[in-house]
Amino acid sequence: MAEKSFHVEVVSADAELYSGEATFVIAQTTVGEMGVLANHEPLLGQLVPGGFVVIVEESGTRKAAAVEGGFISVTGESVTILAEAAEWADGVDINAEKSALESAEPDTPEYNRAHARLRAAEQIA
Repeated sequence: MAEKSFHVEVVSADAELYSGEATFVIAQTTVGEMGVLANHEPLLGQLVPGGFVVIVEESGTRKAAAVEGGFISVTGESVTILAEAAEWADGVDINAEKSALESAEPDTPEYNRAHARLRAAEQIA
C-alpha cells in the first residue's frame, strides 16, 4: 500500500493540524474542486475562502477541515495545505453554523467561516 500513499501536511497560520500519510486528498480551489492521488503532477493552487479539505488516510479514515483561503502545493510525493485558518469539522455544530450563515452577509469573513464549517461537516457526515 505504500506506493499508493503520500505525505500530507495541513498547516494554518497558528497551528499544524495534520501530518501523516494519505491515499486521497480533496481540496476546493479557485478553479474548482480537485482530487489528488499518489504521484499527481506537481501544481500550486489557491484555496477558496469558505472551503474545505478532505484527507483519506491509509487506514481509510476520512478527515475534513474547514479552511479560510490559502494554498495547496502538490508534488509527486506530498501535498501541503497552507491555510490562512483551518479547523477540523468533527466538532462543528451544524445548526449553529446554518444560523450563522443565514444571518451573515455574503462574502464576509463570518459568512465564509460558517460556509466552510458546514461544507467540511458535510464531507464526514
